[in-house]
Amino acid sequence: MGFKLGLTDLTAVEVLAFLESVEHVRKSSIGTRNCRLAALHSFFDFVADREPLASAQCAAVLRIPTKQAIKPEVGSLDENDISAILAQPNRSKIAGQRDHVLLATLYNTGARIQEALNLAPEALRLETPFHVRLLGKGRKERICPLWPETVELLRAFLKRQPRAENEPIFVNRYGRPLNAGGVRFKLKQYVAAAAKKVPSLAGKRVSPHTFRHSAAVSLVAAGVDVTVIRSWLGHASLDTTNIYARANLETKRKALDKVDGIARPDKPPRWKHEAKLLEWLDSL
Repeated sequence: MGFKLGLTDLTAVEVLAFLESVEHVRKSSIGTRNCRLAALHSFFDFVADREPLASAQCAAVLRIPTKQAIKPEVGSLDENDISAILAQPNRSKIAGQRDHVLLATLYNTGARIQEALNLAPEALRLETPFHVRLLGKGRKERICPLWPETVELLRAFLKRQPRAENEPIFVNRYGRPLNAGGVRFKLKQYVAAAAKKVPSLAGKRVSPHTFRHSAAVSLVAAGVDVTVIRSWLGHASLDTTNIYARANLETKRKALDKVDGIARPDKPPRWKHEAKLLEWLDSL
């Protein structure tokens, strides 16, 4: 006979024990732990609305807070990494040319992967001024400039594989739109191949979204104002964009190099060279 679980069994103590098991026994992430807790919060919120006698029990569970996870530094790629990855697709084949153009477009625009996969020729302006219209979250439209190099890649690809104005540009061999999972799979192969020439790539987790991060970090390094980057990436909050201002170590190093040389601790203070002064200080 199976075990029957009643509402009285789901106390705050039992819920906490379950969450600890999810994190430490099952070795799930803190994000997964919080997802389980969110589901339980929804359930007990529902129960509290319909069973007044269980309100105290429900309130105890609803007071259990989500757990804060340590936020890792934003991962990004430098120019050598990007170049090494872009060199991997076999551009003599249409699939390789497609992948090369897609990755170059991701880096140029900082687009989310699905935004790039949804691109149709009608969204491109391949005449001066070069730009692309991206449809982001909440169906918000934004315009991103295109580098001349990216424009040439797009022109060549569309000449080789023409698409109707409203058809997706990046499709598979059957003419169907690519999906994000397929792009991740191919990118993983390209990164593995590139890592043989650029060993630093072997220790980096690279996804299509990494190209978005890398575009943002490059813009910060170039001195572009964060409000412009916010518009470029389609962020709802400037707080999200400010993450990239803290992420670029190279930018931090260059800022440090601007510090007046007199104030740097590369040389001992002048008074340390004065032997008589040092003797007098020691006698005090």
